[in-house]
Amino acid sequence: MPKQKTASDSYDGSQIQVLEGLEPVRKRPGMYIGSTGYDGVHHLIKEIADNSIDEAIAGYASRVDVVIREDGGITITDDGRGIPVDKHAKTGLSTLETVLTVLHAGGKFGGGGYKVSSGLHGVGSSVVNALSTRLIAEVVQKGELHRIEFAQGASIAPLKKIGKTNRPDGTQITFYPDPTIFKETVEFDYKWVTNYLRHQAYLTKGVFTSVVDERTGARESFYFDGGIKSYVKNLNIGKDVLSDDIFYVERQVEESMVEVAVQYNETFLETIKPFANNVLTPDGGTHLIGFRAALTRVINDYARKSGLLKEKEDNLTGDDIREGLTAIILVKLPDPQFEGQTKNKLGNPEVRRYVEQVMNEYFAYYLEENPAVAKKIVNKALLAARARKAARAARDNVIRKGALDGMNLPGKLADCSSKNPADSELYIVEGDSAGGSAKSGRDSKTQAILPLRGKVLNVERARLDRMLSNNEIVSLIKGMGVGIGDQFDISGLRYHRIIIMTDADVDGSHIATLLMTFFFRYMREVVEAGHIYLAKPPLFLIKQGGNKRSYAYTEAELDELLKKLIADRKEKGAKIDERDSLVKQAGLNESSLQRYKGLGEMDADQLWDTTMNPENRVLVQVKIEDAERADAIFTKLMGEEVALRKNFIQSRAKDADLEELDV
Repeated sequence: MPKQKTASDSYDGSQIQVLEGLEPVRKRPGMYIGSTGYDGVHHLIKEIADNSIDEAIAGYASRVDVVIREDGGITITDDGRGIPVDKHAKTGLSTLETVLTVLHAGGKFGGGGYKVSSGLHGVGSSVVNALSTRLIAEVVQKGELHRIEFAQGASIAPLKKIGKTNRPDGTQITFYPDPTIFKETVEFDYKWVTNYLRHQAYLTKGVFTSVVDERTGARESFYFDGGIKSYVKNLNIGKDVLSDDIFYVERQVEESMVEVAVQYNETFLETIKPFANNVLTPDGGTHLIGFRAALTRVINDYARKSGLLKEKEDNLTGDDIREGLTAIILVKLPDPQFEGQTKNKLGNPEVRRYVEQVMNEYFAYYLEENPAVAKKIVNKALLAARARKAARAARDNVIRKGALDGMNLPGKLADCSSKNPADSELYIVEGDSAGGSAKSGRDSKTQAILPLRGKVLNVERARLDRMLSNNEIVSLIKGMGVGIGDQFDISGLRYHRIIIMTDADVDGSHIATLLMTFFFRYMREVVEAGHIYLAKPPLFLIKQGGNKRSYAYTEAELDELLKKLIADRKEKGAKIDERDSLVKQAGLNESSLQRYKGLGEMDADQLWDTTMNPENRVLVQVKIEDAERADAIFTKLMGEEVALRKNFIQSRAKDADLEELDV
């Protein structure tokens, strides 16, 4: 029945809100920067620094310097032309103030400001201004320093010529994120800034970037004369490459520039990073489509002409050809059509033709002029094709047995009764003994248990066909419900918390690393969505009078617990002999302290109390903060190079800490 109207229900023009100036940004910041959390705070840096990089791309700047200030702000400086300070004809304000206070004002809409830029909507600088408690802009032009200051987007100190300076021409922006907008954090992450500037140095040949953190004294600088060739070389560190030579081409097509670097390695995975005007487009777009189409066509044509691919054999697929590929695609164009302000995908249809044209011509030349390398590439793709067919046969075989279709769950899985993935947890447990205790002690409504026997396969050194012949891997795939390979679908995930529960020893850590390698390489979306956790079982059990028990998860926790018991005894007047061990000083005998060698030593109640009870347990969420760094770490830890692995472990052993695991 329709609601009866009353006077208070009137709807007229007075209820339509018109936001002026920068008000819309403060009202709906997520529309402009994606989020108001960690990512949003760091997106502000990108908006300002991208403008400086645009000056470098245009050939007017040679360096971009960032200082993370001790007072919570950040300063970004370039040696470009400097934002103009003359009066803007349309706004009546200085051009500098116009850029910082008017949405969709900038030098990126044509008119000669920039031929190529990473900016699209012209809202970057003004958005940063709107979302900052303070923003100070300083411009040096022809040796004259100009300064203006804002608070929450409003001018509080008008543009003023300060006078002569020895500083080079350019722009310097200092800003302080507004904590009323960014309630989660306003603290800048040095690691994020470092990664961003390193990438920009790779992508802009000849530009020098640097970061200084006044809070800690840390500093780094980057300069790569080889540009994206250096980038590819860095991505392949620790991997056996088919050839030390890196294919590289840079060509102008109409008003756009296409730059590509390619090198193959002996792994089974592809790493392709597509950029448009120095902006990473993780969802790809037309430049990636053009690259993949040309690569597949050129290699198949060469394989046919050279006789490596027989007449009766099917063409190699794109997946076959991209196995072991590392590539950077960088296109620079005057009018990029990104999808959304966060720019995850490039949409310009003409760019596909540009990239295909360049790759068709120059990669074909490269193969003809380097027959030894070309043969290795084709043979690797042929091997991948055979493995793909073997994997399909293996997959079809296990599907016929009901192994991967989700209908027939693994026999060793003790499932939970809940069918709601958001409430459900899957414990992957090391060994049958611990699995038995976990099954007895769990909350069967929400907690499923999958015991694994022995160490799972190291997938860093195995193709999909071999994986599908491994019982433990197949059980894991079946239990999770997401499929594998081209059948992977995260929407089928049966549990939103996948918890790796292994012994707190070297073997347990190895098994956990093997499992994380599997998830990172073949189910990365599950990791990126935050579904993977490590359980942290206790190392020590302290039995006190009666049935009282205490647990310590680290050596340091044990010391603190013993010291507290000693302090309690002292308060009660007990005589303490400080020559005794801490255990004796605490009033305990040696049998009162038990160090767990493994989960199997715990009975069901202990395992529940310490490691599975949501009110008591300690879980560490596995996150991917830097995919390139994670890729390098897994290559070093799980790859063939023993020396790399040994050096990596030795150099970091003293810093090992599971409190925060960010691969």
